[in-house]
Amino acid sequence: MPYDSNLDAQVFSRFWENDAGKVVVSVYSYNNGPKKIQIVREIKDRNGEYAFAKLGRLIKEEAEGILPLIQEALKAM
Repeated sequence: MPYDSNLDAQVFSRFWENDAGKVVVSVYSYNNGPKKIQIVREIKDRNGEYAFAKLGRLIKEEAEGILPLIQEALKAM
C-alpha cells in the first residue's frame, strides 16, 4: 500500500529556533495507527526561507532547546 498523505495526521508540532534555522519536533499518526515523534531540521536559504535539511547531529544548545519540546510531545502521545 503506497503512502497517502491524507492519512497522516499531525497531533503535535513545536519548534526551537536559532540564527541558522530551526529544529521541529512533531507527533504524527498514520491511518489512526500508533503516534510517533518526528524531529526535523529546517535551515534558512539565501532568501531567508526555510528548507528541509538532514537532522544529523545536534549541538548541545539544540539538544537543550528541544528537550522540553520532546517531553511535551510525549505527553501528546
